[in-house]
Amino acid sequence: MSIPTESIGSIPRPPQLLEALRDFRAGSLSQQRLDACYDEAVRDTLQRFADTGSPVISDGEQTKSSFATYPLQGLRNIAEDGIVIPFADGHTRQLPRLTAGPFRYGVYAGAFVQAAKRYTTRPLKQAVISASALSLLYPQQGIDGYSRDAFIDDLVKETVADIRGCFEQGAHHVQIDFTEGRLSVKLDPSKQLLQSFIDLNNRVLAHFTPEQRQRIGVHTCPGGDHDSTHSADVDYAELLPSLFQLKAGNFYMQMASESDPEHVFAIIKDNL
Repeated sequence: MSIPTESIGSIPRPPQLLEALRDFRAGSLSQQRLDACYDEAVRDTLQRFADTGSPVISDGEQTKSSFATYPLQGLRNIAEDGIVIPFADGHTRQLPRLTAGPFRYGVYAGAFVQAAKRYTTRPLKQAVISASALSLLYPQQGIDGYSRDAFIDDLVKETVADIRGCFEQGAHHVQIDFTEGRLSVKLDPSKQLLQSFIDLNNRVLAHFTPEQRQRIGVHTCPGGDHDSTHSADVDYAELLPSLFQLKAGNFYMQMASESDPEHVFAIIKDNL
């Protein structure tokens, strides 16, 4: 009996790539040389994953600027002063803010699949950011001439295109990163925010056939960053009944840091 296994999350960048990034930012390395370092990191990561025997592998997000904000790369209608997310140890992360419409992606995840296919023939998995996470870009005060409803319509179209592009480039599985799931319960214990996230992501998933949705999964976690988390204190019991409303074929749940995994397994059993 085999146990299905897939990689989750990014792989630490090799020292050579980190050095190349520092040199590039300092102006002492060309874009061409940096791209060559990226390519080598992708090739090496894919080979190491293949060596583990994993049936589905990934590029470890070696070339992504960020798991959450890669679609914003190169956009000119983005400011840096968006929502602030606090972590348990006191540090914070700040999301970008949309300053004008229309909303379009600057980078689509299918490009990462296309690049990875140069170095492997094994089934590839690609992670994409959720529509619900990107919905946090829209400011509470609104944008003149660009309503929230118009933004959400554009966001759904772009998220669908992001996922579809991964499949068109040959991805075997697509993972939607939904780290904001538990966080939403912390921000709004009434769970209205969580339900709005579920409904938005289901709008995206409705664009895919049942067969395609079997190849789409949703990843949830307590939001790890710098050895801290933003929502580990939110019981999975507060999230999972809503999470399983998502019309996806797979669910990837971070369990390694759970203090009572048997409690979580019981919740899963009761809600599937």
